[in-house]
Amino acid sequence: MKFPHFFIERPIFASVLSFLIVLVGGIVYFSLPVSQYPNVAPPTVLVRASYPGATPQVIADTVATPIEQEMNGVDDMLYMESSSSSDGTMQLTITFKLGTSLDDAQVLVQNRVAIAEAQLPEEVKRQGITVKKQSTSIILVVALTSEGNRYDTLFLSNYASLRLRDELSRVEGVGEVTIFGTSNYSMRIWMDPEKLNARRMTAEDVVRAIREQNLQVAPGQIGQPPSPDELNFQYTLTAVGRLTDVSEFENIVVKDAPGGKVTYLKDIARVELGSQSYDQYTRSAGNPNANIGIYQLPGANAIDVAARVRLAMDRIAKQYPEGMKHTFPLDTTKFIDASIHEVYKTLIEAGVLVLIVILVFLQDWRAVLIPATTVPVTIIGAFAAMAALGFSINILTLFGLVLAIGIVVDDAIVIVENAVHHIEKGKPPKEATILAMDEVLGPIIGITLVLMAVFIPSTFLGGITGKLYQQFALTIAATAVISAINAVTLKPAQCALWLRPTSAKKNFFFRGFNAVYGLCERVYVGMLRITVRFAWAVMILFVATVAGAGYWYQSLPTGFFPIEDQGYILVNVQLPDASSMERNRAVMDKVDNVLRNTKGIGPWTTLGG
Repeated sequence: MKFPHFFIERPIFASVLSFLIVLVGGIVYFSLPVSQYPNVAPPTVLVRASYPGATPQVIADTVATPIEQEMNGVDDMLYMESSSSSDGTMQLTITFKLGTSLDDAQVLVQNRVAIAEAQLPEEVKRQGITVKKQSTSIILVVALTSEGNRYDTLFLSNYASLRLRDELSRVEGVGEVTIFGTSNYSMRIWMDPEKLNARRMTAEDVVRAIREQNLQVAPGQIGQPPSPDELNFQYTLTAVGRLTDVSEFENIVVKDAPGGKVTYLKDIARVELGSQSYDQYTRSAGNPNANIGIYQLPGANAIDVAARVRLAMDRIAKQYPEGMKHTFPLDTTKFIDASIHEVYKTLIEAGVLVLIVILVFLQDWRAVLIPATTVPVTIIGAFAAMAALGFSINILTLFGLVLAIGIVVDDAIVIVENAVHHIEKGKPPKEATILAMDEVLGPIIGITLVLMAVFIPSTFLGGITGKLYQQFALTIAATAVISAINAVTLKPAQCALWLRPTSAKKNFFFRGFNAVYGLCERVYVGMLRITVRFAWAVMILFVATVAGAGYWYQSLPTGFFPIEDQGYILVNVQLPDASSMERNRAVMDKVDNVLRNTKGIGPWTTLGG
């Protein structure tokens, strides 16, 4: 018994096989990650260090250079980029080859940083060096604001650091939570140089005194065993730990002189509770705010992550101080959701159009049902193949499915048309299907292999472009394979069961279509006779078309992704390096005024520094 005959004799087995394909694909569909584009960005690791009070040149020489020297030669590293800023921070971004495990890359960088740490200034080591995975997939920006500017940026950003960062970091699918322009409360000490000089002191003396007296100690216990028998109680001692109040810092003794003369910190400096840094600040529509960036984990469902973050923010909002609220000035998932919705819409439209075309040409509703069942089996089964290949539901894979709809029904149409042909000659449906499969089994396998030969080679391209082609090409190749399996198992069984001889009498619509089609066919045959007689003219036209296509191909603009309106715009305004903070704020005021007076502009956020 030949392979297709096995399923013709066992239609239930063929139906169960297709049902299993649909079942597995349907289950896997709900677990596939959703994103706008596949995750093709090279993995990056960020190293951050702080050297308070140092100039960018000093930071570059004493911090960035030793770390960069140790980073040379890290496995799978592509390049690195460092920046040293006037606020005393250094950031080094190390980019690795595509496909490198981000966890492994972080461990490699952490080991090299540990080697370089011995060469760094003591103050840098005391501040700490952070090594963290850098995520580039930002999905949301949460803006904390207040009614009537009740709270300033410092209060809002500090509240976000203490109350929101940890809560949002625990949301499933969130990879990183970043507070832009972050500024925490800090005890600022403004020393008077003249008073320091009068007492023959330096800034280092003041720092040393603060460090010695602002620390947490464990005093121990009284009466801890072994102890004398007359001690009946055991006490745990407590002592004043780290200082928290302005007055406590003011009363730090920075110098004592013979005769009992004592110099307090308040004698030589002004102490106030302020911001740790004033180098960055954020606004929302010109008002103080704090911005929180939400980044997704690789492989997470962006739309689900955004929904969970919104639910978490609504839950946290119940504990806000009076007058505080939050908004979402940037939500990239809206565009992702709209894009994928349009692709799904196109998917349905393409399927319906294919079935209409089949009905018009075959003119038998029974014949339409057979290719119609091919589309859901193949498309839903393709999700199982996408999960096995590690793909996500994105614009490229869905676009591949749209193109695959016209491909996957080809095999079923060939089988149905050939079976109908034999039925019209008087063969019973089962015998007609057996004859049809004997004739078209080879072509079906050949079509599938040709399609795979077209798409699979593109997956061997390297780099980011190759990753994009993999998502698109392998999706189509997978649907072609599933379509072929479905064509040699379920389709013959359906043809044998469902097809019947059709009436020679057609309705008005089909008679009209056949008349128009026959006329078009005769016109085409007439044109074909002419072109065969003047083959040289056709070849000239062909060469001219190829030359024109080559010329237009060279003149078309190129780009990595097509430019699309995603509902937001990013503007960067850069001033000279010597610009003061007051000038920066003045420029931001002008930008806010322009945006405020522009029609159609929604919520906006400005970040300055």
